[in-house]
Amino acid sequence: MSEQSAHPGSGSGSHPEYRIEDLAHRSGATVRTIRAYQDRGLLPRPERRGRSNVYGDTHLARLRQIADLLDRGYTLASIKELLEAWDAGRGLGGVLGLVAEVDGPWTDEEADRISRAELDARFGGRPDEDAVREAIELGVLERIPDRETEEYLVPSPQELAVAAELHAAGVPLAAITGHLRELRGQVEHIAARFLEFTSEHVFARYLEHRPPTDADAEEATDLVRRLRPLAQQTVDAELARAMRLFATAHLQFHLSPDAPPPSGREPRTVALPPETIRAVQRLVGQENVSAFIAAAAEREVQTRTLDALASNNRKDNQVGQSL
Repeated sequence: MSEQSAHPGSGSGSHPEYRIEDLAHRSGATVRTIRAYQDRGLLPRPERRGRSNVYGDTHLARLRQIADLLDRGYTLASIKELLEAWDAGRGLGGVLGLVAEVDGPWTDEEADRISRAELDARFGGRPDEDAVREAIELGVLERIPDRETEEYLVPSPQELAVAAELHAAGVPLAAITGHLRELRGQVEHIAARFLEFTSEHVFARYLEHRPPTDADAEEATDLVRRLRPLAQQTVDAELARAMRLFATAHLQFHLSPDAPPPSGREPRTVALPPETIRAVQRLVGQENVSAFIAAAAEREVQTRTLDALASNNRKDNQVGQSL
């Protein structure tokens, strides 16, 4: 008898038993994937009965855990490391709780739906296929399949409302999406820096073990919950400060024709070698080129400033010693 001949519930005990096709159907994985997981050590080997391979609920639960971790962005190598730690008795509940907390919503805003007719009406009443396609590419809209009427999911209704207001004020849709791409690159840079900062000064002590113990993972989960609003609050405060500063300067400039440009902060075009642009594109993607170059230049200026201050201090010390 082959492994395909075993059936759910055919075991002598009360525990369900599955043939490989039934396991694939219940888990959502393919037969080929199940066998590949077995070969990689992610899935326990089935019980062998004569010429039959028999799978149980343990295999089904493991396949669902793997699928969940893959959906959260984990690689098969990191999943194997987590599962091996779990099998060794170190536990996985705390880690999965941490994953769920980090992967959860970072905003209280709730997604909404909008029909194509409503969408067109909010943006002047004229259908614009290019704008809709770009909004989907940016994630501002998500198609809802299998609907009789064309309808979209709106992950951030606030973001869509801002775009509608800007368009009503006369800003072209192409300019709005271009601004969003640039803004997204800069915000992602801020988010990355915040995570580096908190990882270095807060989370390093909890995540030094790979994977962390249940106790450490639970403490880290609590910290994520407490620190979650801090990034948003910091950005809100700094954006308000910067907007007040620059808006005042720009208003003064436009009300006083003879006044110099506000604070010398007007954007300027800088020529860069094509190979440099291509290298940055390969590294961070087209939409993040401007933010990456600006951040790299800012870091270089800060480094040179620190070097200059340190150099001046050494010179002062040398002068003091010579006296």
